[in-house]
Amino acid sequence: MDHFFKLKEHRTSVGTEIIAGITTFLAMSYIVFVNPSILSLAGMPSQAVFLATIFAAAVSTFIMGVFANVPYALAPGMGLNAFFTYTVCFGLGFTWQQALAMVFLCGIINILITVTKVRKLLIVSIPESLQHAISAGIGVFIAYIGVKNAQFLSFTTDGFNIVAINGAAPTTAYPDGIHAVVSNSGIIPELVNFTSPEALLALIGLAVTIILMVRNVKGALLIGIIVSTLLAIPFGLLDLSALGAAENSLGSAFADLQETMFVIFKPEGLPSLFADLTKLPLVLMTIFAFSLSDIFDTIGTFVGTGRRTGIFSQEDEDALQNSSGFSSKMDRALFGDSIGTLIGALFGTSNTTTYIESAAGIGVGGRTGLTSVVTAALFILTMFIAPIVGLVPAAATAPALIIVGVLMMASFKDINWTDFAEATPAFFASVFMGFAYSISYGIAAGFITYALIKVVQGKAKDVHPVLWISVILFVLNFMIMATI
Repeated sequence: MDHFFKLKEHRTSVGTEIIAGITTFLAMSYIVFVNPSILSLAGMPSQAVFLATIFAAAVSTFIMGVFANVPYALAPGMGLNAFFTYTVCFGLGFTWQQALAMVFLCGIINILITVTKVRKLLIVSIPESLQHAISAGIGVFIAYIGVKNAQFLSFTTDGFNIVAINGAAPTTAYPDGIHAVVSNSGIIPELVNFTSPEALLALIGLAVTIILMVRNVKGALLIGIIVSTLLAIPFGLLDLSALGAAENSLGSAFADLQETMFVIFKPEGLPSLFADLTKLPLVLMTIFAFSLSDIFDTIGTFVGTGRRTGIFSQEDEDALQNSSGFSSKMDRALFGDSIGTLIGALFGTSNTTTYIESAAGIGVGGRTGLTSVVTAALFILTMFIAPIVGLVPAAATAPALIIVGVLMMASFKDINWTDFAEATPAFFASVFMGFAYSISYGIAAGFITYALIKVVQGKAKDVHPVLWISVILFVLNFMIMATI
């Protein structure tokens, strides 16, 4: 095992990698339960999506660990699953089978641009200052996820600020209940008064984790999660009766999986998607929107977490620019990620992507693919221990995400904040990740601002051609999103 994963070379151990794998799994296991709840709104069988989520996460994460030997985990992406349901199915009127077909085509595009080195060129084209900004921005983003999961914030909006409910005008009736509310900038965030048990539990868990970190206790993040989960019992946040629940058996879930698995190759899948040629421009624009977000979410995660932690060394970065095939670690990691969406579409779920919550495992010392293999194994076990996994409340894992965010913000010190031309793109790239709740949109804000400043300075030639193409694609994406 040491020889295969090169544990000594990466200054880690089997024990550390196992702890890291468990930590990553606990930080992202919520997707097993959240993804079915979102995609089922589009008409997909919930139990089928439950298994599809597990298999997509386990298979793609295992490939990432064994093929690329990096500690990243993959699963159907949050945001992308919401785009699948609310925009593609509800807003544009596509069936979930057609939406899955588009996800499948997005996966093929991901593989093609990886094999043809487009993704590699994208990473090479990012200026060093923006790479530091992306790394710190990932910290902002993941800390915000933790704050949100901890329920430290509440949001207030007046009725006249509501733009849409369930994708329709707010005057429409909602016989099936309200699933999504879109408000404008009139929404106001504020700190909660800490009367809810979730917020109190997260606050105590955060204090415990900080103390462990300051005392340099090994495995502090995982210990914090375990302590918080145990404290959830007296807080009344653990429903132990769920352990004996008999509904939603594994057998029925496998029976439902037949409805989604390989449905893209059935008449209601790909053939139906291209049956009406008048919708072809809309189909292509939607696939483009899927792909752009998927691509830059992954690039942002790799650049943001891999550089500072040493997962991708200077030698890896040099090989990235000069190598051919899959000789560099980054090449293999990008390819491992690229097939994730394809695998997910075959099982029956939305885009599978590299999870930023992998930073939780990296934060406790995960440095090799063994971390990913452990996470993949735990995803498979989730089929049999779903009630147990479901017991861990989001408030128990939130402190770990906040602490990881704090650690990653160290990259801010490598940015020259006294140089306005450098500071402005860095600000937009990092802060907008949290504001827009999207890695790719943060990168878009940084790229566009960087290019604009270089033009104004008369230094347009300093912008890498691939970066210009990225800027154009981002602007085009925003134009498309405004019309669909």
